[in-house]
Amino acid sequence: MSSTRLKAFLDGRGVKYVTLLHSAAFTAAEVAASTHVTGRDFAKTLVVNIDGDLAMVVLPATRRLVLSDLREMLENTSVQLATEAEFLSRFPDCEVGAMPPFGNLYDMPVFVASNLSDEPEIAFNAGTHTEVIKMAYGDFERLVNPTVLDFITT
Repeated sequence: MSSTRLKAFLDGRGVKYVTLLHSAAFTAAEVAASTHVTGRDFAKTLVVNIDGDLAMVVLPATRRLVLSDLREMLENTSVQLATEAEFLSRFPDCEVGAMPPFGNLYDMPVFVASNLSDEPEIAFNAGTHTEVIKMAYGDFERLVNPTVLDFITT
């Protein structure tokens, strides 16, 4: 698996970013620690199922999603965490659990936590468990056009 698709997308739009390579890590907290990025700046990507449609939820590594609050914010009782089986085929160029928060590349809407949108930079998995991309939040927002929500997280 590689980050070729994401890098080509960023390069094609003249975005400045840094690639950080690290030993294999599988949780957002481990990846943040391996790359010396604070947990509040590391964006973890969760995939949710909303009425049969997949969407990305992007939170700081230090937080967990409260699904009942997301249901309330979206005014939809049919919001669940997606299973691997539901989303695996959507990310053919990514390792499972290392999807970058670029829903526009995978035909999915993106919901991002407002506390991430306050950060000047974010870092995230680049499609593998050994590579991270760090870039300006403003560039991410411009390219992805996420819906910013004031998630209640724990």
